[in-house]
Amino acid sequence: MATTTFVNAKVFTGCSETDFASAFTITDGTFEWVGETAGLGVDQLDAAVDLEGATVTPGFIDVHTHPVLTATLAGATMVLPPAVNSIEELTETLRRQPNTGVAGEWILGFGYDESAYPDGRKPDRHDLDRVSTTQPVLVRRCDGHSAVCNTKALEIAGITAATPNPEGGRFMREADGTPNGVLTEFPAVNAIERFLPEMTQDDVAAAIADLDSHYLSEGIVGVCDLLATATTDPITTVRLAERKGFRPQCGLFYGWREALAEFPHGPPEDTTQGRVHIAGLKLFADGAFSDNTAWCTHPHPGQEDAVTALLTEIDILRAVDWARNCNVQLAFHAMGDRAIQQLIDVLGPLQPWTDDVPSVRIEHATLISTQMLAQIREAPMSFAIVSHTIFYFAEYDAYRKYLSRGLTGEAYPIARYYASDQPTALASDAPATAWSRADHVFTSIRAAVVRRSHTGGDMGSSQAITLPQALLLYTGRAAQVSRLAGLGCIYPGHEGSFVVLDPDPFALEADDLDRVEVAQTWLRGQMVYTRSLSPRSFATDDIRVSSASRLPARSHSTTRGGPGRY
Repeated sequence: MATTTFVNAKVFTGCSETDFASAFTITDGTFEWVGETAGLGVDQLDAAVDLEGATVTPGFIDVHTHPVLTATLAGATMVLPPAVNSIEELTETLRRQPNTGVAGEWILGFGYDESAYPDGRKPDRHDLDRVSTTQPVLVRRCDGHSAVCNTKALEIAGITAATPNPEGGRFMREADGTPNGVLTEFPAVNAIERFLPEMTQDDVAAAIADLDSHYLSEGIVGVCDLLATATTDPITTVRLAERKGFRPQCGLFYGWREALAEFPHGPPEDTTQGRVHIAGLKLFADGAFSDNTAWCTHPHPGQEDAVTALLTEIDILRAVDWARNCNVQLAFHAMGDRAIQQLIDVLGPLQPWTDDVPSVRIEHATLISTQMLAQIREAPMSFAIVSHTIFYFAEYDAYRKYLSRGLTGEAYPIARYYASDQPTALASDAPATAWSRADHVFTSIRAAVVRRSHTGGDMGSSQAITLPQALLLYTGRAAQVSRLAGLGCIYPGHEGSFVVLDPDPFALEADDLDRVEVAQTWLRGQMVYTRSLSPRSFATDDIRVSSASRLPARSHSTTRGGPGRY
């Protein structure tokens, strides 16, 4: 068996806030020993990889992200902040899209966030008509829930003043009832998207495989795709991507209606196992704060009366039966406190059906009071909490606008979640986040530690956590949330995947934490990314790390854009 020992490192093991080591051994892709360099003999030191004082952590886990969606956006122009900050910049960016001016082609964009636009409004069909009146234009909002299209796209879809709103969605309208191009929630967006040209399964798989270099350059070795049914037959597609070179472990969550249609009696057992596997179902209990559609006990300023439950108790219990039968998780998008309370009330009294991971995941978890958290802890059901700081960091103006008075310091109470000892993780939700590099782990970590937005806005200092705590929410604590086997800890028996960081985050002021970059990523004992070369030049079979290898001289400069960024 192949054995490599690594020495002279500052190793944050991911096992606890204070557990550090300086050396470890990986045998056949698995951590075999973790300890101190000083305890090794001369022969062992001579054959070891000297990390020369570098800071090492377990490979990062992003338990709520969207590789399949990202792959399907391969032809879309990104219009995320901070690059695009107004309707004028949005239209100018779309005019430069390669498809603009090509007859018969759609002009697609992703990521607008009107909350900080000086225009003070969403873009509408008239704005996108300035991009083209002869080609259909469709741009998804940053949260992924809503979109805007031009007049041509409405014509192609046959949506007029006489078209009723779809169940669960809304075509926003002008004074005379004519749709204005703003499409609120998935059913309205789908009414346009169903006319887009379809990518083949091989196209989607190839685009997912292309994301391999991006994730490894960010040190991410495990992901959960929280709506893999952005394409058809996700398990087959992502496993095809794995054969094409996609290397992170990947748990797929299906939209529950798509799952019931494809697997009415549950998926085959072999699809719920392996490095790429079906992990569970995804359901939506409400919308998004930044789009003013979260379901709250106290409606926030300007919230429309139409914001209600998206799920009935019958819906939830049907999903429970399916998940129990398959022994997979249920993940609920739930941002507002009323949506989360619905889940606690309906699911809390039930018995869990999984014994290795929580049966229910509450995704985003924007508003959970101390009392609600006590209900979660005391309930028979096993819950996990997946939350964020990147949303508040990137969309601060929208949260200040839409949160009820007195709740601005309560949004995303990460310190409260961490202290509860519930299985808890931080995650990016990329690309459905209003930030162009949302899954750079240290952007979220900095926001969790300093609790200030990108504009310097106060995100509630009482909910700040420490750097070791934030790291755990991307490593050891995150590993408790989902079945990504052996990740999250540098500990004997765990997968030998780790990252080398530069500069050392423990030596930085909190405000500088987002300067930290991944210098190297190692996957199952093999170096699969180094910042000194383009990540796309790497393939596992091409990398041979001898026992005499040494870490390249480390630069303390940073590259903001980052290699492999999408």
